[in-house]
Amino acid sequence: MPEPKYAAIVDALRAELRTRTAGERFWSEHQVALRFKVSRPTAARALSELCLDGLVERRVGSGTFVRTTGAQGVAPGRTFGLLLSGLGTTEVWDPLSAWLTRVCSSRGISVRMGWQVAPLDDVVTTVAQAKDLVAQGVDGVLFSPLEIVPDRERENLSICDVFTEAGIPVTLLDRDVLDFPARSGFDIVGVDNVGAAAEIGRHVAATGRTRPRFFSRPHYPSTTDLRVAGCAIALAHAGIELPRDWHVTGDPADPEAVAAFLDEHRPDAVVANNDRTAALLIQTLARLGRRVPDDLAVIGFDDVVYSTLLTVSLTTIRQPFDDIARTAVRVLLDRIDDRDAPPSTTMLPGALVVRESSAVHG
Repeated sequence: MPEPKYAAIVDALRAELRTRTAGERFWSEHQVALRFKVSRPTAARALSELCLDGLVERRVGSGTFVRTTGAQGVAPGRTFGLLLSGLGTTEVWDPLSAWLTRVCSSRGISVRMGWQVAPLDDVVTTVAQAKDLVAQGVDGVLFSPLEIVPDRERENLSICDVFTEAGIPVTLLDRDVLDFPARSGFDIVGVDNVGAAAEIGRHVAATGRTRPRFFSRPHYPSTTDLRVAGCAIALAHAGIELPRDWHVTGDPADPEAVAAFLDEHRPDAVVANNDRTAALLIQTLARLGRRVPDDLAVIGFDDVVYSTLLTVSLTTIRQPFDDIARTAVRVLLDRIDDRDAPPSTTMLPGALVVRESSAVHG
C-alpha cells in the first residue's frame, strides 16, 4: 500500500522542529505546499498531525508557531513492546507494524517485538512473548488481542495481567480484550468498524441489490459483530429487510459449504468480514461457475495488498493504518504520563474503495 504523501512531510518537519525555538513562526500551509510540491489539503494534513503531536500551534489569522523547543512529542530512551497476534500470518498486521515502528522511531522510541511469531491461536507463545517483553523492561505495550482461541476473553485478560502486574501500561489495537458490548479498562485504538461497515451497507443499497448476506469464518473476532451491526443499520435505513439469519458463518474455501449457502440464501451481494474471507469466497464462487459481480457482488474489509490482484478486484474498506499507528503511540505516551486517566476509545474512519467486485451490471 503506497505511503500517504503527508507522512513523509510530517517526518521531515518533525526533524526540523528539533532545531527550532519555542514561539518561533513556522512554515505556513502555503509554504509547506510549495516546499514539498503537494496540494494545500496535503500540506494542511501534515501540519494538523504536528498540532496533534503538540509540536506546533496554529493561530487563526496569525500563522503556525513552534509550541515547544522540539522535545515534546519525542520520547528518547523509551521502549515500547509490540504484540500483534498473528503477525506474519495475518496480512492486516504487516502494514500496521511497519507504521508503528516508523512512528516510534520518529519519536526516539525503541520497539521490541518478542522473540518469535505467534500464530493466531497460540496462547502459550503469546504469553511467553509478553513475559519476555516484561523482562526486557519495556515502558509500554501495544497489544492486539488474540482472536481464534477458546475462551479468548480469559486468555487475553491473562496476557494483559502479565503487563499490569509489572506496572506496564497497555494500549489495545483494533479491538477490546472483552467481546462487544462489554468494555475493559484499557485504552483502545482502531478503525470505526460500525461507521465503515455502514458505508458498505449504503453502497450495497445504491447498487440496487436487495438480498445481501454477511459472511464470516467461524470463531470470528468481536470486531465482526460491530461490522455486522453497522452494515445492518445502513441497509435497514435504505429499506432493505434482512432475515434474522443474514449473518452466515462457514468455510469460504469449501465448495460444498458455499454451494449450500447460495442455495439456501440466494444472495445477490455478500459482505465478508475481511479481505481474506472475501478472496477465498471469490475463488470458490469461480469454481462453482458463479460470476462476480454479474451473479452476485462480494465486498471485503481491510484493503490488504492482494485486494487488487484477484481475478476481480475487490471492493473493500481501507483501514487508516498510518493514523491508527500515530494515534496509538500518542495514546500510550499519554497513558504513561497519566496512569489514572479514564480509559479512552479512539475509532478512526475507514474509507470505502469501490472496485470491480461490486459493480452494477445490466
